[in-house]
Amino acid sequence: MFLGFAVIALAIVVDQISKWWINEHIYADAPLVFGDYFSVIKVWNSGVSFSMFSRHGSVGTVALTVLALVVCAFLLHWMWQETNRYKIVALGMIIGGALGNVIDRLRFGAVLDFLDFHLAQSHWPAFNLADTFICVGACILILMEIFNDRKGLKKE
Repeated sequence: MFLGFAVIALAIVVDQISKWWINEHIYADAPLVFGDYFSVIKVWNSGVSFSMFSRHGSVGTVALTVLALVVCAFLLHWMWQETNRYKIVALGMIIGGALGNVIDRLRFGAVLDFLDFHLAQSHWPAFNLADTFICVGACILILMEIFNDRKGLKKE
């Protein structure tokens, strides 16, 4: 269980330090451009992924915060029961990322996104390290389930 809480803490700290640095050093009208495919920008997202539900103001912020906390509680319970170290790390990454974004919502009413990948004029929606932790953790869980299912099929 210590491993899971260490991953949660590490994800929150890394996420919050990165957002602090971006907030202090990057200006919305002056992104850092790294070649043709990547920029570091400063965008406040009051919604969730891809700015969905961003038009609901403070009610949306409260609803998204409560939803994130409920999901975190469920994942904490799962992590508490889990014995597989990789799943514990994955769950810790998801929880830490979600809590990193909750902290932003509580402090600022929006989440700071800054990683901007693009090709010509087409941009992937900006995201942050918390989102990255959530996605990587979810991918680990999905891949583990896929490979565990394949192992189970071979045994039968």
